[in-house]
Amino acid sequence: MTIKILGPGCKNCVSLADNTKEAMAELGIEAEVIKVTDYADIAKYGIMSTPGLVVDEKVVSFGKVLKPKEIAKILEKLS
Repeated sequence: MTIKILGPGCKNCVSLADNTKEAMAELGIEAEVIKVTDYADIAKYGIMSTPGLVVDEKVVSFGKVLKPKEIAKILEKLS
């Protein structure tokens, strides 16, 4: 599983990355977490507001910081 955090490195992007790691630990899931900060790369996913969360190249959230439990639900469905 590959998880990407889309965003320039703002506070919300950092929070989403932290919450994602917390959800992964809660579920015992190991995945590669990649931060995508280049605007051209972010635009390729078709999102206009960050932060974005991409799991295995599928955009699952954008424009808000999900809580760890919300991320855990998404990861459970996709794993």
